[in-house]
Amino acid sequence: MAENKVVVKIREYLLLTLACFIFALAWEGFMIPNGMSAGGMMGLSTVIQYATSGLIPAQYTYVVINALLILLAVLAMGIGFGFKTIYCIVLSTVAMQIIGSLPFLHCIPGGFFYVKDPLLIPLIAGSLEAISIGLIIRNGGSTGGTDIIALMINKFWPVSLSSAFVILDFIIVALILFLPDKAFTDMIYGIVEIVAFSILVDVVVAGQKGSYQLLVFSEKYESIADHIINEMGRGVTVLRAQGWYTKTDKDVLLILIGRKELPSLMKVIKLTDPRAFMSVCTTNSVYGEGFEEIKAGISRKKLIKKNNDNS
Repeated sequence: MAENKVVVKIREYLLLTLACFIFALAWEGFMIPNGMSAGGMMGLSTVIQYATSGLIPAQYTYVVINALLILLAVLAMGIGFGFKTIYCIVLSTVAMQIIGSLPFLHCIPGGFFYVKDPLLIPLIAGSLEAISIGLIIRNGGSTGGTDIIALMINKFWPVSLSSAFVILDFIIVALILFLPDKAFTDMIYGIVEIVAFSILVDVVVAGQKGSYQLLVFSEKYESIADHIINEMGRGVTVLRAQGWYTKTDKDVLLILIGRKELPSLMKVIKLTDPRAFMSVCTTNSVYGEGFEEIKAGISRKKLIKKNNDNS
């Protein structure tokens, strides 16, 4: 058991390390070499870098701002979250220094990642950043900045990560208009990066958390329901329904399962009853036992205390 925990921890930190370098590549490889900015604390840091003509590098501003936000993250999310966040911030800063010193990795003429069409640059950067942030959040960390704020919002209120990111990021990306050598086009590039990022980040974060809602119509519903309960360890609800054409009563199974469980369940249903009728819908959020915790601005400690008081 202890060995499994060690393996899980090693895997988490390997993925965090990979994600930090992807994050650094998005900014130091694509955005900064082309004078582009976007949202988040890195976006704010790049605006400061451009405003000071490079006197204050984005990495340094990034670290200073995040040092303050880490204190909030530790208080709101716990010391474990805070340690992984510190790890990601420090490693991301180091990774940005490394990639920033390697021009052949920059999206500039002669560089390995050179892209001729400037509109593709924020699209690529936004996709890379979404992959990196998504991997980091899935493994319990953060690269700091607005994703700390967004994750704290997501912890206590039913607001998707992409919505929280977008609101904060649009405020920051507009700051580039205050720089004398920047134009409206530069803000548009930032918005393109934000849109690409916001579309992909929920997909990466959801990953194994993604869920499906199934309605199964079958004469052998009992066998299917028993399999779900006994073999999959999931709950199932039997709904009473009436077929309007035949005017006969039917039993319909309502099932909520994780994304990875769907293929095996469909195979079981097919083998149990080849004539079964099934409706499958994706669900953005499923709250309750076996899925995500209900977020309504009430901490777990308060709920436990309230339940103890009532009992």
